[in-house]
Amino acid sequence: MEYRELGRSGLRVSALTMGTMSFGGKGKFAYVGSTGVEEARRQIDMCMDAGVNLIDTADVYSGGLSEEIVGKAIEGRRDEVLLATKVRMPMGDGPNDAGLSRHHVITGAEASLRRLGTDHIDLYQVHEWDGRTPLEETLAALDHLVTSGKVRYVGVSNYAGWQLMKALGVADRLGLPRFVSQQIYYSLQARDAEYELIPAAVDQGLGVLVWSPLAGGLLSGRYRRDSRPAEGRQLTEWNEPPVHDQEQLYDTVEVLVDIAAGHGVSAARVALAWLLGRPAVTSLVIGARTAEQLADNLAAADLKLSDEERARLDEVSRRPLLYPYWHQAATASDRLSPADLTLLGPHLPPEAQTGV
Repeated sequence: MEYRELGRSGLRVSALTMGTMSFGGKGKFAYVGSTGVEEARRQIDMCMDAGVNLIDTADVYSGGLSEEIVGKAIEGRRDEVLLATKVRMPMGDGPNDAGLSRHHVITGAEASLRRLGTDHIDLYQVHEWDGRTPLEETLAALDHLVTSGKVRYVGVSNYAGWQLMKALGVADRLGLPRFVSQQIYYSLQARDAEYELIPAAVDQGLGVLVWSPLAGGLLSGRYRRDSRPAEGRQLTEWNEPPVHDQEQLYDTVEVLVDIAAGHGVSAARVALAWLLGRPAVTSLVIGARTAEQLADNLAAADLKLSDEERARLDEVSRRPLLYPYWHQAATASDRLSPADLTLLGPHLPPEAQTGV
């Protein structure tokens, strides 16, 4: 297992992270999975044996049950893993049971600590944007948690580019904790993050954790133009991630399947290996309904794709340049930074791809 530094922090995390949204199966999360304590312990054992050192959960997953299961599954070996969880989503019906107010952030962290059965959270992530709470208040609450020893590092998830940069600017201006990472949706099915979030990560030194790297199973190879599986998340009422270009998805899966056949592996493994080689990506959050699926995902850490295979996947899944990027590609190629080139580089002639 490869270990990568999480942004500009000194924390080193495995290239694959254990995701636990399938733990519990309470409410709508039953569409994702219903893993109990014993199976969770088995899956965590598999991950740890493979070298995974980061487990990611969230307070909202099955209404806190996922955190409880994680806590029980790692009992007696807490110091052998890093724990990441999140706060922001509704955890009750009260007017202050959601958001990123000082009240909810601190209350949420203390509740997560109890459920996880630990005295600290290694990476505490704000789960979503809250446009009604000043960033100064949210970041001050996170600062309180860090200085009190309850949280080691802070991260962000699902922010837009301008929201992320505003948060980093406020943190720098006030001397408050800076996000070391962002957890985002990114896959061959949807490369939207390449417009703003990946360049921002390169420019600002943020780690990138990727959720749903297989697009909720869409990149598993089971969803083809001429066939669909008998069961799976995409056949339920769970609607993440959305599909905006069904034909491009099918084209992408065909290339995945073809490359996978050449290696004698699954299409899913190829999709994960492609992501592990993308700019700024630190770790992929993987989860599975079964131990067999998990074992296959874990094996992606050892799969090496050729430049030609990567180029085929890049081409079939590429998104068009939006404004102002097509204009920058046409008129600013003489002065582009490494962050700019993560998006614009493939659209430029070879002599302009170095930014020099």
